[in-house]
Amino acid sequence: MRAAVLRRGRMVVRDDVPEPVPGPGQVLVEVKACGICGSDLHFATHGEELLATTSELEGVPNQNDSVDLSRDIFMGHEFSAEILQAGPDTDTHAPGTLVTSVPVLISPRGVDMIVYSNTTLGGYAERMLLSAPLLLPVPNGLPPEPAALTEPMAVGLHAVNASRIERGETALVIGCGPVGIAVIAALRLRGVENIVASDFSPTRRQLAATMGAHVTIDPAQDSPFHQCAPAVVFEAVGAPGIIDDILRRCPAKTRVVVAGVCMQPDTVHPLYGAAKQVSIQFVFGYDPAEFAVSLRAIAEGDIDVRPMITGSVPLDGMADAFDELAAPDAHCKILVTP
Repeated sequence: MRAAVLRRGRMVVRDDVPEPVPGPGQVLVEVKACGICGSDLHFATHGEELLATTSELEGVPNQNDSVDLSRDIFMGHEFSAEILQAGPDTDTHAPGTLVTSVPVLISPRGVDMIVYSNTTLGGYAERMLLSAPLLLPVPNGLPPEPAALTEPMAVGLHAVNASRIERGETALVIGCGPVGIAVIAALRLRGVENIVASDFSPTRRQLAATMGAHVTIDPAQDSPFHQCAPAVVFEAVGAPGIIDDILRRCPAKTRVVVAGVCMQPDTVHPLYGAAKQVSIQFVFGYDPAEFAVSLRAIAEGDIDVRPMITGSVPLDGMADAFDELAAPDAHCKILVTP
């Protein structure tokens, strides 16, 4: 079987990956589409740093402990797929059903995240295993490509839910990459009436407007805080210095939701936040209910993710796609179609 794997920082295609065999409670699926996530790009470049940083975490399970960077790594967690075969004694949807799932595989070994693994296949493969209890059939005849964006849209919905934003409050989204765009779509879904988006890239600002932002701002011209007074700020950049700048400039009692994942050490002035009584919440991922809500919103047309899909490549094109996604004006979301 063919699969694209990360090998020494580059995506390469293997033709000799063993065919996955579903066990009890599992299904074999054929991958129809899989989005390339920014976290995959970051792992390809900074995998060693990421593993070292996550190894320091206490209080949460660390799924990355067993990842060996010297071996091939399977990735791909934004997928839609067609059921081919169920494992023994597994009651599930009929073969041919288009499904998606939270990226988790349950096996006798325990629970494996479908993110980075030397052993668990992800969506950058022709076929993979999924857990039958976690499958969501794709409704309303939704094609595989938009269905594959359920996962990243759930990330945005989780951030918006965590913010507790109300319709009449102003939201400022800083950074209009895929995470920021997902936040904007979720804000529009929630009925927020004043969504402001800030990004240096004119292409990303245009996409933000298409996805629901009422106002777009170029921070190179002026600070967005000079042009709006947000009740909630969504940080979707993930770079050092952004949080401190928000604390310095935002109005008093602003709620700051940090959805961008900064891998480097950062410095903030606590006095900025204390003087204004600013609330900061860090968010990550989503829960299964938010995943299901995102799929339904896409399938029912409440969120149109098609403008986000700016490219499609086969497995052989993944190395070039990773390079192209490094340029913010070139693409938002490239889908892999194994």
